[in-house]
Formats: sequence, C-alpha cells, structure tokens
Amino acid sequence: MSIMTGGEAIVQGLVAHGVDTVFGLPGAQIYGLFDGFAKAQLKVIGARHEQACGYMAFGYARASGKPGVFSVVPGPGVLNASAALLTAFGCNEPVMCLTGQVPSAYLGKGRGHLHEMPDQLATLRSFIKWAERIEYPGNAPALVARAFQEMMSGRRGPVALEMPWDVFTQATETGAAQQLDLIAPPAPDPDRVAAAAKLIAASKRPMIFVGAGALEAGDEILELAEMIDAPVVAFRSGRGIVSNRHELGLTFAAAYQLWPHTDLIIGIGTRMELPTTFRWPFRPEGLKSVRIDIDPAEMRRYTPDAAIVSDSKAGTRALADAVSKAGYSKTKGRRDEIRAATAKTNDAIQAIQPQMSYLKILREVLPDDAIVTDELSQVGFASWYGFPIYQPRTFLTSGYQGTLGSGFPTALGAKVACPDRPVVAITGDGGFMFGVQELATAVQYNIGVVTLVFDNSAYGNVRRDQLHGFEGRVVASDLVNPDFVKLAESFGVGAARVTSPDHFRPALEKALAAGGPQLIAIDVPRDSEASPWPFIHPAKP
Repeated sequence: MSIMTGGEAIVQGLVAHGVDTVFGLPGAQIYGLFDGFAKAQLKVIGARHEQACGYMAFGYARASGKPGVFSVVPGPGVLNASAALLTAFGCNEPVMCLTGQVPSAYLGKGRGHLHEMPDQLATLRSFIKWAERIEYPGNAPALVARAFQEMMSGRRGPVALEMPWDVFTQATETGAAQQLDLIAPPAPDPDRVAAAAKLIAASKRPMIFVGAGALEAGDEILELAEMIDAPVVAFRSGRGIVSNRHELGLTFAAAYQLWPHTDLIIGIGTRMELPTTFRWPFRPEGLKSVRIDIDPAEMRRYTPDAAIVSDSKAGTRALADAVSKAGYSKTKGRRDEIRAATAKTNDAIQAIQPQMSYLKILREVLPDDAIVTDELSQVGFASWYGFPIYQPRTFLTSGYQGTLGSGFPTALGAKVACPDRPVVAITGDGGFMFGVQELATAVQYNIGVVTLVFDNSAYGNVRRDQLHGFEGRVVASDLVNPDFVKLAESFGVGAARVTSPDHFRPALEKALAAGGPQLIAIDVPRDSEASPWPFIHPAKP
C-alpha cells in the first residue's frame, strides 16, 4: 500500500500497462490527473481543441495497434471529443478517454456545477464499448486494469473512466497497479470450420473480404487466398492486409469486375459492407457465404451459411488447414481473370482527374511503410481505390463514420506513434478547417506531418449532390477560404502552393525532406474534379 492521490493511482495503472504518451487538454476538474502525468514523466501532447485530443489518440492506436489514451474535462470537453470516440468505436480501435466529474457531493444533484451534464456515464456507455466511474483512489487500480481488459479483449473498442473532481487530488492508501489477463477468444469450432471448408471446396470463384479485425492475420489470409485463388478485397480499414502489389490483393473497384461470377464470399474480421449493403447494387444468384469474426453478434447482423466465431488469425489458420486437407480444385484461368480485372480497372480509374494524377505521384514518392490519412474529400474518396496500399496500418480512415475533419489530427497522432515514418494527411479545404488550429500543436511538439489541402472552395461532394440532385440549388456548400500558405506560415509551418499535378512532385519531395510540420496548398478549380463515386457506388455490370 502507498499513499497516493486518485490522479496518481490512475497514472500508476497507465504506466503498468505500458502507456508512455497521453494526449490531453487540461482543465479544473482534472488538474490532479495532469499533475500525476507530470510526476510520472509521461509525454503529454497538448491540443487546441478536445476533439483533436480524441483523434490524435485514435491515430496513435490505428497506426501502432497499441492503446491511445487522452484526457479532457467532463461535460463540454467530453462532448467535443465524442466524435473521435464514436469513430474509434466504428473502427474498433483501443482508445481510452480519461475525464472528470463534478465533486462527489454534487453527483446526481443537478445543481448546475461547472461542466455538469445529466448522467455523463450513461451518455458515454451509449456509444463506446465500456465506461465506469472511479469514486475512491483505492478503486483505481482495479478499474484501470478492467478498462484495459475491456478495451483490448475480443472486439477492440474505446473505453472511458471518469473520476470526481475532488477524488483526483484526494490522497489515501492505495494498492499497487493491477493487470488483468485479456479474455481469451473462443477457439474455432471444428464442425463449423469443416462446414466452411466444404463450402469452399464446392466453390469455383470465391472472394475474400477483410476488415480491421483481420489486421494481424495477413499471413494466414494470403496462404488461404493462394490456396484457392481468391482475390482479397478491403474497403477501407483492411487495406494492406494483402498488398496491392500481390496479384490477389485487389482494390474494391477491381474486385467489382469479378463480382458477377462470384459464388462464395469469405468475410474475415469485417462487417462485409461492400457485398452485403447498398455499396454493391446486386448479389450474384446462388451466392454462399462464410464468416470468421471474434464478435458473435456479427453473425446475427449478417447471417452466413457457415459462421466461425474466433480470432481472425486462429480462425483463418484452422480454415486453411481444413481446406488443405480436403483438397481444392482451382478454377482454370482464375489468375488470368483476376489480373485482367485489375488491369481493366487501373485503366478505367484514370478518368478520375485530377485526383488520380496527384495520387499517382504521392504513391511514387512515398515509401511502402508511409502512413496516409484519407479525410473526406474528392482526392480522399478516390484514394480508397486509386492509391495502392502495401502494408497494414498505413492507410488510416474514419471508417463508416465518415467523420469530416478527422484526417489531420488523426495524422498527428499517427506521427507521434511512428515518428520515423513519413505521415501524409490528405484533406480538403472544408475538412481541414475543422482542426486548422492544431497547426499550433504540430509546431509546439514538432510533429512532422505533411498536410495536403486540396482547395476547391467548396464542400465539393455536397455541392455536386446539390447541383445534380436538387435542380442546381446550392446551399451552404460554397466556401470562402484563407490563403492556406500564409495561414500555415503564420503558425510557423513550412508551406507551398501547387496549381497542377506537374508541380506537385518537387513540392512533396521538398516537404518530406524538410522535416517538421509542412503544408502544401493545392488549388483545384471549383467543379473541375471528376466524380469518384462511379467506382464506390457502381452500376450493375
């Protein structure tokens, strides 16, 4: 037992779980926690808005696979950061929010204490994986350990811990930090594996879909794919699990060319958004399905013909072994068909200009392990299928949440996690302005992200939809922007302006070589960009 404050007890738990970096914005209720950070000499990356704290923790987790931790004040602070928590929930990332509460004597009283909100804990529990309150310093060791267990076990996701204002600075005898074993995932059921292998044996043109739940199963997935000549397809989060350099590692645009004749889909650690929702407008007749997922609820959300509830790595290993023993007769010419689909698509997407020209240069300049965040923008959308990805955790997106403004602060967190690798944020002018103030954070902590701001003076997608879907009535989608070069330079950020793809390569190479935060403002005439959507919401072949 040691005498420590509630804040120190929480920090002791973080250190015991290997946390050395926290993103945060201090305030009155959490002074005791930040004092604990200082005493433990944790690296604290401050921010200019609570939302950025959450997104930086998200980017840190997404790029590294390790928990991302952030701290903000309760009430307005938590609500400002809630978009990032919701994004982490949608993307199954281990993000921990540490926040405060009104003083213990005011809990549940509704007296209008500073930052009070009605039942903050219930609000958090409605959109993250787990949340709890630490009411005494002595409860901190167990609850911090429980938070890590919940965050990292099974289907990963965000968690939150709150502590009353007075408890952060209340000193009392407190036990040592605790650590709990992660909850073991279920082992693959042999009968279910056999049923799945039987479906594969009966198929002629299978297709594998992967998501963030399969990020650690790349070797097993590639082995299975090569065994059965199945293209491996990711929408966003699973990109790079099988490299786009491999002839079986397909973008979803190329995979759609093969979709009409697909007779079996194998989903591994994915919601299977592409083949089972509105994304792809039809299903081939007689299509069968197999799923491997650690979350049994997924088997209710889309019920497959064969369901393996398991960790993706173990489940795919078991399935590959079963298929190998059963024997699989590959369809003659299947690889030729797959190569032809990729070549045809690569030619077709060149019509998406100027986006593809910029993406081509970006890919040629960046090394394979560079990290790119996509943001919601015309170039960002095109990057889902027009920017090859070679390694997992190098293409960071906000998933199905589609969170405008997330890309730049997510990139900052990714760079903190991976300081020796290039990190580039693709942003539009609209989304970038959600977090423009974090240029100050990048300068203060020397976070060397290169930010590409594609400036078309509009929320480009909204404007296009209004023009084509609402008889040309444009409402609140045109933008008046600052001079992004001058704005960046006023923060102390190196900046350049590009007006065409011809000038992009030297500007990008210079920015990457310079080190430190850099911004490239890319002028794009309004309404000049080809719509990227024909390859995202394709017509029936």
